[in-house]
Amino acid sequence: MSDTQVRSETADKAKGTRTNDLKLEVVSIPVSDVDRAKHFYGALGWRLDADIAGENFRVIQVTPPGSPCSVIFGKGNTVAPYLIVSDIEAARAELAALGAEVSEVYHYAENGERRSGREPARRSYASWVAFKDPDGNDWLLQEVTNRLPGRIDTGETSFSSSRDLAATLRRAAAAHGEHEKRNGGQHDENWPDWYAEYIVREQAGQPLPS
Repeated sequence: MSDTQVRSETADKAKGTRTNDLKLEVVSIPVSDVDRAKHFYGALGWRLDADIAGENFRVIQVTPPGSPCSVIFGKGNTVAPYLIVSDIEAARAELAALGAEVSEVYHYAENGERRSGREPARRSYASWVAFKDPDGNDWLLQEVTNRLPGRIDTGETSFSSSRDLAATLRRAAAAHGEHEKRNGGQHDENWPDWYAEYIVREQAGQPLPS
């Protein structure tokens, strides 16, 4: 069998198995002076998303104008690209089925200790999976279902695939069901408007409708 046939069969296998999108969210870069780097990228007009410091670490995230992908740098952070997924456990299972050696799902406690399993409250940005390619390059998967405020242009709502849209609609449907329960279980004739508001607010990281 030729290399071309092997690559083709591998691609077909992945296409038939994959049901979760892996979106490149963050590229991590090394810097020698964190404050100098922060000033440099700020002077370029890159949006400052976060500057988080702890006892032995500091992480800064910036985003180039108009870019869907951000950059992080700092002290004590893993230098690896970040991929975001809407279901961390399903994404892990798919990668493992396709032959990647994937870590268990994990999260971090308030004291910074790494613990097994998805973050109990399933908060966005709090559950992780890691894997390496054959050359030892690290990749991190992070579960994100609701973006933090300011991380996306509030005037834009977009989806990269039908799976992405379907997952968002399922979250909106579940939330709308609770909305109807709070209103005596009556059918909401304006449900399309409620769904639309939910989806736009979720993508913009704004408070969700109740």
